[in-house]
Order: sequence, then C-alpha cells, then structure tokens
Amino acid sequence: MKKTMPLLLTAGLYATLATAQTKMPARDWLVDPKGYTATATEKGKEIVLSNGLLSRSFRTAPNVICTDFRNLVSGEQLLRAVKPEARLFINGRAYQVGGAAGQRQQAYLLPGWLGNLQAGDHDFVYAGHQITDLQPVLDWKANRWCSNPRQATGKAVIFTYKAQAPELQGVAVKVHYEVFDGIPLLAKWLEVTNGSGQTLKLDQVVNEILATPEEESTVVGSPDKIKTPHGIYVESNYTFNNSMTASLSDQTTHWKTDSTYTSQVNYDLQTPCLLEVHPKVAVGITMAAGEHFESIRTYELLLDSYDRERNGLAKRRMYRIVAPWTTENPIFMHLVSTDPVKVKNIIDQCAATGYEGVILSFGSGLNMEDTSAANIAKYKALADYAHSKKVMLGGYSLFSSRRISDEDDVINPATGKPGGAFFGNAPCLGSKWGLGYLDKLKHFITATGFDIFENDGPYPGDVCASATHPGHSGKDDSQWKQMQLQKGLYHFLNAKGVYINAPDWYFMDGTNKIGLGYREVNFSLPREEQLILNRQNIFDGTWEKTPSMSWGFVPLSEYHGGGADATLEPLKDHLGTYEQLMMQYYGAGIQACYRGPRLYDTDATRQLVQQVIGWYKKYRDILNTDVIHLRRADGRDWDGIMHVSSVLPQKAMVMLYNPTTAPVTREVALPLYYTGLTQTVKIREKEGALKTYSLDRQYTAHVKVTIPASGYTWLVAE
Repeated sequence: MKKTMPLLLTAGLYATLATAQTKMPARDWLVDPKGYTATATEKGKEIVLSNGLLSRSFRTAPNVICTDFRNLVSGEQLLRAVKPEARLFINGRAYQVGGAAGQRQQAYLLPGWLGNLQAGDHDFVYAGHQITDLQPVLDWKANRWCSNPRQATGKAVIFTYKAQAPELQGVAVKVHYEVFDGIPLLAKWLEVTNGSGQTLKLDQVVNEILATPEEESTVVGSPDKIKTPHGIYVESNYTFNNSMTASLSDQTTHWKTDSTYTSQVNYDLQTPCLLEVHPKVAVGITMAAGEHFESIRTYELLLDSYDRERNGLAKRRMYRIVAPWTTENPIFMHLVSTDPVKVKNIIDQCAATGYEGVILSFGSGLNMEDTSAANIAKYKALADYAHSKKVMLGGYSLFSSRRISDEDDVINPATGKPGGAFFGNAPCLGSKWGLGYLDKLKHFITATGFDIFENDGPYPGDVCASATHPGHSGKDDSQWKQMQLQKGLYHFLNAKGVYINAPDWYFMDGTNKIGLGYREVNFSLPREEQLILNRQNIFDGTWEKTPSMSWGFVPLSEYHGGGADATLEPLKDHLGTYEQLMMQYYGAGIQACYRGPRLYDTDATRQLVQQVIGWYKKYRDILNTDVIHLRRADGRDWDGIMHVSSVLPQKAMVMLYNPTTAPVTREVALPLYYTGLTQTVKIREKEGALKTYSLDRQYTAHVKVTIPASGYTWLVAE
C-alpha cells in the first residue's frame, strides 16, 4: 500500500496555507520524520539553521542579529523585531548580548532595515562562531528495554561574544543554538566565562528574548487576559513544584509586554508578545576569576495546529528525542518489606512472572542514608541475588517533606527561621546535612549495586536565607545552587545506568518517570470506583506525557484506608479486578506501582500475572507508542484509548472498556492518520481473524465491536 501522506490533508489539523514564500514539507513529520536533517549553512554574513521543518537565520554584522524564525510547515513567521540574543545582569547592571538597536517599526521587520542597525557601546559583540554536530546532554546509554535507545542528533551553531564595557574586559559569552533532526525543535543555552581577573556577581541570565507577532489583537485588556502566541511551545530544564505537569512546573517562560511596539492595537501597549526566558528567582551567584557558568537549556518547539492531540503528539515526540531515557519502561512492583526472606521471595515471584524490578517502597524500612558496613552488606547481598535472577532492585528515599534541624532546614527569608517551605518544613539541599545526604545516596547506590532510585520530594525550589550553609552563600544563590545539586545527583545516577522515579519534572536532567497524576486517597475507595478513576487518570495524564513517562498505582494491600473493599488482598479472591487493573495500565503502556507483599498467592493468581505480562511483552513495542484519546471514561458508556505507530508491524492497538452491567455494541471511529495508512487497514479483535476496513477521507476506520459487561476488549490494526 502506498503510504505517502498528502500535505495539509490531515483530518482538519492543518489550516490551508494560501500563499507561502518557502517550499512546504513533502511529508508530515509526525508520520514520517525521515529526511528532515538539520543543516547549518553560511553565505557571507548570513547563517541559517534549518531542518526543513523550521529555520532560524542570523547575520553577524553589525552584531549577531536573528533576522528570521519560521515554521516551515505552516509558514508562520515567529519574529517581528530584532532583540538582543541574550541579556546578562552583572554587578547590578544589564548588558545586552548580540542584537542591535535602531528598528523604529516593531510590528514587522524589512530586510532593508538591517544595514541601519547599530550595536550598543556596552553590548557584548560578535567575536566568531563555530558549527558543530549536536552533543549529548547526558552520559546515557540504554541499559534496559526502551523504545528509543539513541541520543538526539542535529547541528549546532555557537556564537562567541566579547565584552565592550571596560568593567567587563575579559568576560566571554557563548550562545548555543541547536536544531534537531526530524522535529521542528530548537534548543538554546549560553556559557559565561569570567576572564576579568576579578570576582563578579552574576545576578540574572536571560537566555532568550524573542519579539513575536501577537496571538490576538485587542484594543483594551491586560496581559493576563490576552492570549499568548500559540505557535511556539517553550520548555526548559529548570522545572519543579511537584505539579507533575510541564506547564505548572515551568519556572522560566515569561510572556511580557513590549513598550517599544508602539503600533500595536492595544492602546495601553499591554499585548503579551515578548518572550523572555529566565528563572523566576534570579541566579544570584558570585563568579570568581576564571569561573565558568552554564545557563538553563531552553527548548523551543514550533506547533502547526490548534488541535490538542496533534500538539500533544509533538510534545511527546520532543521528549522521546531530547530525553530518550524517558522511553525506558521496566516492569516493577513496590514491596513493603525489607526482610531478606520476603525480598528474595518477591524477587523469585518477579522472575517467575516476567517482572523486571523490585522497588523497596516507602514504609518498607529501607534507609539509604545508613551507609554502615552492615547495612551496605545486607542490601548488596539482596541486589546480587536479584541480579542472579535477572531482576533489578532499588529503593525509595524521601528528601524534601521532612524536618531535620534548625541548623539544616530551609530558612524562610521572611522570618529568618525554619518553616514556610514548599512542604512546610524541609531540609536545605545546600546544608551540611543536605550535602551529606547526596553523598550517602551516591555511596549507597554505588556500593550495593542498586538499579532503581525512587526519590520522593526532590528539591521543589525552596529559597533558603541561611548564610551558614556550605552549599550556597545566602538567599540570592540558594535556589540556583540547590537546583544544581539536585541535577547533579540525577546526572550521576543516569550515567551509572540507574533508573529514576521522581515526582517532579526533572526529565531534561535524567529522571525517567513521574506520577501519572492521581489523588492518593482515592485508593481507599471501593475497587469498582478505582477502575474508572484510574482510566480517567490514564486518559488525562497522556496528553503531554508518553506512557513510559508515568507511573500509576495499584494498592495490593491497604493504602490510605478503605479496608477490604479497596484492596486486592487476598489476590485469589479478586482475580477479575486484578486482571482488569493490570490490563488498564499495561494496555496503556503505563507501569503502575503494584504495592504490597506479593504478586501472587496461588497458582491461579500466578498464571493470571504471567498471562498479562506475557501479553504485554508480546505487544510491548506498540503499547509504548503514543496514545490517541478516543473517549474518556464517564461510567455511562464505553471508553478507550488507541496507540499508533507508522513504523511498527502493528499500526495501532486499541483498548476498549465497558463500565456498565450489560454488554454494549458500538461502532467505534478509529482515527488512523498517524499510522501512515491511507486507504485500507486490517483489524482483528484480540487474536481473532483479520478483517479489512476502508479508511474514509479523514483516515478513519469505523469498527463495530461488542464489549462485555464490566469488562474490556482490545483490537490490533495491521
């Protein structure tokens, strides 16, 4: 079957582009990314980074100026005016990096104006550039099953700037732009080297300044009421606050007004059309002579649609490419004991059923802060036993939501006393205790050979006013320094091949998995309610996260109360619910924390677990592809999701559920555009016979299916 996709015929996902000055891509990159290879071209004083999906252009006189930033899929121009390429605040004063002044009209940029622009007398000015291949952010290699074992590839251009200001002579700045193969994505970050021979205070670093066209034009209205530009999604590796979503974890994306844009429609010049990227809390560090600084890394993904599913697929593709470690997805359970007999027993159960790892859960008694010889020996022996069975072993450690001491806790800047942190009382990661905590974790994991680290309450952004903590100087640098310490732990573990669960958005710095998004006390509700709530969580939690980026939860034994009605123990008495809970999660490609004392209690239970895990491993590749959202669970009718792939033998895997007490027969519309199929598809129910269906003009197959009462079924498309 011919699988070329006609451009702009994507089920209404693209708007028709009436005129375009740039040749449009021949294929949809979300279906077939091959051939969209990053390039960096030079012609005189012009440098263009492109991959056929986006382009960003610069000229190097009278300074480095970004002259063009285009989405080549939609044709959208993202630049209306020249701005500095970055901004540094040093010793209380602002210095522009790159850019040039003199553009009077800020609504649009004409090429003929560029020759009249001038660099400022105190700006950092262009001193050279180099073009290189993209370099990995982390020293990561795939050590277990993953859907993408390769690091990102692409091209980078690095602009070097020198200081003109007399007080900053010797200070050098490098600004990195990186374009990735196969996705309309650009990364930007910068380096500062203090070659001035004196100590400097680096107050703040703004690593992106972009004057964009406005999203909407309103005569009146405040910035918080006016829509921000939709065509660019921005995410950095400086995110936290335990919200388990990227947007609410973001600490660096700021849409501001532009007072120089005096021709905008808004009478009070309040349109949010100036993007600046920098930490909300200023960097605030002191740089000694010769010291080197690296900024946050900012990722700019260009979007070509207002369709929620398409934009979610684009973001998920971004994570798969720039953070491939998130595509690792081992099968693990949570054990609530550290008794060596019970640990070895669950390791044996994992080996017997196909589970791949054990996490010694919260409440199990594990203490990684105990680095005594006896404790190390105990857990090394258990890890060695697990490895002999080809099972990983890891454990849980709590950092933030605990109290240590007045000396080591976060000091509230408002009161000068402990308290007032994100979790009320919390230790400072830069305190003597905090630095010791990090050292103990590294030693414990290295000495025992643990494979998994579950870090509960990682650093959530607390600002600490202590002037005696060795890991930071005071309030001003406390957030930046603590963030670097937390990232350093994850970089260290990632390089050692340790799998990391952490309930905060540290994906870009090496964590593998975050919570799906659930309310913990809901696991005290009756089992039948949990079934529907879990499917809602799965549906809601996979719009921006890939399946492998999330964990769910299954309380095998009691958790947050609820008694016998809420739990699965004894497992043999609740096989139907146990099966459906596993199928819901594994059918979504999501690993749940099966928390309890055992995976099975009878031969029948063991056979059930083996059967589900065998099914999951058979279809593991397709089950770890992205989710297309079909219908959210509401308890009234069927609900379901669908995985799609344009490269696997299975083009789609459909999971359908019936929460009602009677069988339902429905004609389900399966949107198969992202499979790459264009005319027909073969679909089977479970392991039944294949049946051919024609695709309509929206690339949709219409399949009649009967779903059993209070049950599920699944379909495979080939």
